[in-house]
Amino acid sequence: MTESNLMVLLKGRRSVRKYLPEKVDRKKINLCLEAARLAPSACNSQPYKFIVIDDRQTKENLRTAFSGIYSPCSFALSAPAIIAIVTQKQKLTAQIGNLMQNIDFRYVDIGIAGEHFVLQAQELGLGTCWIGWFDKKKVNAVLGIPGGLAVEVMITLGYPAEKTKERSKKSFAELVSYNEY
Repeated sequence: MTESNLMVLLKGRRSVRKYLPEKVDRKKINLCLEAARLAPSACNSQPYKFIVIDDRQTKENLRTAFSGIYSPCSFALSAPAIIAIVTQKQKLTAQIGNLMQNIDFRYVDIGIAGEHFVLQAQELGLGTCWIGWFDKKKVNAVLGIPGGLAVEVMITLGYPAEKTKERSKKSFAELVSYNEY
């Protein structure tokens, strides 16, 4: 059995932390955003908004959000584009589901939409990295995020400056069982 195109894509996807300075064409960015827009979400709430940061001055203003204890993720500022994902309000049915299941499905929905984004980027030859370590208050201030909302994660986007190394993963048997634990 030959590998599917999707499986090849999945095996090739890595987190990229070094980017070429070349700008990413907005058509490619928009294609990635369209892939994210098409992602399923609880009760079709789509409880997120994407902010594309590709302006040098805006990235410079974000520098303090990646300083001090957040400096390990300061490489994000070298990416030609950064996508900030902001939580939004859900539909009432999704909110009720959150309460009943004791989970905020907005985070699941952001994960699904974000992964659609990064997989589309991978297909286009672009590199990405999920960023969750930054000063949220500073990012929210720079981007003018309204009160009650927050940037939850960011995804860097650009052309990889070097080939990323393959990382070992747990075996299939370690992660999968059928019908019982």
